[in-house]
Amino acid sequence: MDIEKAYQAIINGIQNYFRDNNFKNAVLGVSGGLDSSVTVKLAADALGPENVIALTMPETGITSTENMMHAKKLCEFLGVHSLNQSINSYMLNYATLPWKQSDMANMNTKARVRGTILYNFANTHNALVIGTANKSELMLGYGTKHGDLAADIFPLGDMFKTEVYALADFLEMPKEIIEKIPTAELYPGQTDAAELGGSYEELDVILKQYELGEDMLIEKGMNAVLVRKVFMRMKANKHKLEKPFVVKVENDL
Repeated sequence: MDIEKAYQAIINGIQNYFRDNNFKNAVLGVSGGLDSSVTVKLAADALGPENVIALTMPETGITSTENMMHAKKLCEFLGVHSLNQSINSYMLNYATLPWKQSDMANMNTKARVRGTILYNFANTHNALVIGTANKSELMLGYGTKHGDLAADIFPLGDMFKTEVYALADFLEMPKEIIEKIPTAELYPGQTDAAELGGSYEELDVILKQYELGEDMLIEKGMNAVLVRKVFMRMKANKHKLEKPFVVKVENDL
């Protein structure tokens, strides 16, 4: 991939999308991680930093101070205004539900609370929500339906994670952001690699070959166990990127 051409294509894509939909302002969640950091830079370049608002939405006790510091400093450097809103008080309300929540439900609720906050801001300030998911995450369904997968546009949606690293280098993003271990910080010690069963370098090789045809994978000498995990995850999460199923009713019923 020609990273410089990819960068320009993304900038043009963002500008065209906002122009075609008659929006000027954008809001996105910035966590201090690679994807959101690259995305806020792209948004600022495309729309102008004065038209972009970054929301940091930490969970006190879980979100690292380092990530919040990186997010704040990056926004200041880019000239993007940032606002901070902890999600702890919102999560307390779910503790009163008349059933015991599963760990998965609790983690997904955190992502959905953040999505709700973003859209509350967007509706209030006539803005569009910019998502931060990359192509690897989207193909794997590695995200929360109606949570971090809720967005109006995904600037990195056609770039594999390893390509996002290359783009970050091209954009001269801070090394401390590029080199940190990918994590959604939904629970202590969480990492993307542990949940996905492999590094993004390993996963992207499989995902790229998948686009060329499934039958090529094992023949390339890839980790058969990881390949099966990838296929299972893609199949199980396919619904996350599809529109809600509409039950058809015959006109003559």
